Amino acid sequence: MQQSPNLLPIAKSKFQLANQSFAERIIYWTIVLTPLWWLLGIQTVLYPLVAAFLLIIGFDLNKIIKGSLPICNWAWLGMTLAALWTNLFGLESIGFPTFKTAATLFTLFKGYFLIFACMTLPFWLRIRVAVITRAVSWMTSGYLVILTIQFFILFAFGPQKSILPPLARLIPGDKLSLKVKFAAIQNFFGIPLPRTDLYTADPPILGVCALLCFFICLGETNTKLRKLSLIGCFTALVISQSRLAWLCFPLVWVIIYCFRSGLARQAYLWVISLTSLFAAVLSLSLQDFIALPLATFNSARADSSKDREYVINATIDAWKESPWIGWGFMEKTVTWGNGAFELPLGTFSSYAQVLYIHGIFGFLTFIFALVSTLCSFWQPAVRGNIICQRAFGSLIALYLLINATNLSWMAIYFWFFFIWLGAVLAEIEQQRVNIVNWEQLSL
Repeated sequence: MQQSPNLLPIAKSKFQLANQSFAERIIYWTIVLTPLWWLLGIQTVLYPLVAAFLLIIGFDLNKIIKGSLPICNWAWLGMTLAALWTNLFGLESIGFPTFKTAATLFTLFKGYFLIFACMTLPFWLRIRVAVITRAVSWMTSGYLVILTIQFFILFAFGPQKSILPPLARLIPGDKLSLKVKFAAIQNFFGIPLPRTDLYTADPPILGVCALLCFFICLGETNTKLRKLSLIGCFTALVISQSRLAWLCFPLVWVIIYCFRSGLARQAYLWVISLTSLFAAVLSLSLQDFIALPLATFNSARADSSKDREYVINATIDAWKESPWIGWGFMEKTVTWGNGAFELPLGTFSSYAQVLYIHGIFGFLTFIFALVSTLCSFWQPAVRGNIICQRAFGSLIALYLLINATNLSWMAIYFWFFFIWLGAVLAEIEQQRVNIVNWEQLSL
């Protein structure tokens, strides 16, 4: 009896980077050479341009007509259009100033549009999961080299000022995210420890990247490279001092275990039951049970937690003044400490930012994009697809992490994660088609 094709897209143990397509070569070297783009200061421009270029050369009207894209891809395109619509409304109210208009549209280009483009590329071009995994593994192995150099500079010569790369000077707009920053000493639970941004604009973003990369690199078939990359990811996760990323890391493992043990469907019941049980045993109310560890969590960097809470609350208050379509752009600021500190509203929390900039209309579209993306991996994960289980758990972690940092701002630093997601879905779809074709031939 003939055996049906395997439904689980697990990479072969002897995977070789042979016969790469043009798109795979472009993406592979763009990921591997991340340190070079970082030193040149062109990350924020290069990645969306690469994604847009590949999207253009892979565009095929027949593929769109045949409905080759999953609903989550259309949802991200819908979010892009919804954001554009609300952006234009807001910009119109201030007369479309050149700088503000360019900055707003570029943020959209390297944010929600980038997510749509990256998840769509594997459906229009041949981009294999194994190629993305190998590239990310090499990149994260390089974390160890860069961190070693940064710590040597820190302890040998002391803290250094950030450097603005030469090419970054040619890019218009805010240069803060384009600077090459060195490691510094910061207090964590009152203990001075080294901390760095690495290839990102902010240490918490490094924590997000490290966590997502860790679960991508688990699929690397080269044992030595996999171990080295996982060590690099874990080291970067620790050095980032991202408290929420630290909590999300074991959470992803719990989610993966729930799938493998058959408890995924009842996971929420177990969480609620165990939480209530511990609260009862300790004679605590559920509110107190949550408040105690939360207080400890916030005490690690108390000033940062208070600042975030203050900015988010001010953002929500501003949203209430224009609830349906928001303000369209980040313009208002909030100050505290007698004017010593000032940040634009919407700086923290993607959910608060979307409400503030795009209103309820944009927020509902955003939530639909998040949920539809997560649901795309549910059935394969329940059926035992290991990669989809990792993708599902990573997305849950990401959705928690974007409550502390804006997705539209930091997506540029883990753009490859969305290509990886798209490649996983594309391989599943291709295998489904193979199954259908095999069944038709066997009739």
